[in-house]
Amino acid sequence: MPYLTTEKKATFFKELGGKSNNTGSIEGQIALLTERINKISEHLQENKKDFSTHRGLMQLVGKRKRLLTYLSKQDLQGYRQLIEKLGLRK
Repeated sequence: MPYLTTEKKATFFKELGGKSNNTGSIEGQIALLTERINKISEHLQENKKDFSTHRGLMQLVGKRKRLLTYLSKQDLQGYRQLIEKLGLRK
């Protein structure tokens, strides 16, 4: 069973992107990447020697970082709100 269903994706985009079919919104993409990163991190807690998944995780983290950098340059208030909602920075 996939952990990210189409309904769950639609709710991410509806909450953060405005509409459920607005899949191009930066906020929605960052939320999806965060969800995937969290699930892969859970997997790696149990399977410490799964190095190919670890590499994929690092790629996802880098992609999320680039999107967050872009968002902070375009819309600083939106960036701060998104960080607050997702609980990324401590």
